[in-house]
Amino acid sequence: MKTTIKTLAILATAAVFISCDDDDPVQVNEEEVITTVELELTNTADTGNVVTFLSVDNDGDGPNEPVNTVNGTFMANATYSGTVKFLNELETPAENITEEVEEEGDEHEVFYVTSITDLSVSKDDNDLNGNPLGLMTTFQTGNTGSGALTIVLRHEPMKPNNGTLANAGGETDVEVTFENVTVQ
Repeated sequence: MKTTIKTLAILATAAVFISCDDDDPVQVNEEEVITTVELELTNTADTGNVVTFLSVDNDGDGPNEPVNTVNGTFMANATYSGTVKFLNELETPAENITEEVEEEGDEHEVFYVTSITDLSVSKDDNDLNGNPLGLMTTFQTGNTGSGALTIVLRHEPMKPNNGTLANAGGETDVEVTFENVTVQ
């Protein structure tokens, strides 16, 4: 009889644990919709020389391609200081995704890829672990030339990495390419 009571007690206890669900929802960090990427660069020696890269995708993940524009021209042998912004303008008011990227800096990194031979880009800000983030940058131009500039925001890249997109891993949150960028 004692064995039967112990067995029933064990089975009843097991049934209680098995039937209990964890009702707490699992928080999923959903990918943000980014409709607008804006990079503004100011010549440190001539603040009137501003180059702005703007990509606007009015339908978000829809079928229409974004409209990419470049206003201003890089001057040869100059240094430009800049910041990049990421927005979701499908929301009213527009949601500033840049704030989330900065808050979750250890989970993000901005990469700048260029085919312009004499243009270098350095990242001037870091995440809380001291790894490059890329919201603030310095562009250094050399000789005249032209090519493309691609801006890529990566989610959960490997950190630290060697600074190249190929080595970063992670998932792309947004990628925009500006063609016919000129240094004169």
